[in-house]
Amino acid sequence: MTMISRVGLFVILNLHAVAHAQSSGPAPDAGAGKRRAAVCFACHNANGVAVIPGVPNLAGQRSEYLESALRAYRDGQGRQNVIMNSMAKPLSDSDIVNIAAYFSVQQR
Repeated sequence: MTMISRVGLFVILNLHAVAHAQSSGPAPDAGAGKRRAAVCFACHNANGVAVIPGVPNLAGQRSEYLESALRAYRDGQGRQNVIMNSMAKPLSDSDIVNIAAYFSVQQR
């Protein structure tokens, strides 16, 4: 096997491994996210467009960003907000993925 063939094979195998690693776990469920996010609607509204000054809009945000923010609130790492820290505390990883999926598909 030539050096170029080995490099090509290495790249293909690594891309396959990365794709497989990212696809593991259950698919996000926006419907479940909407149900779990019902308590969020008081401040962020059901469509994710907040009507309270200072409360961020969640509609159309990237799901990865929303997941990261919710985990940070839940775990008390970096993001400090008394309300959000307590709201995120009981969320499971699955809840977070589903809530993020729901708000990410809402129109801004």
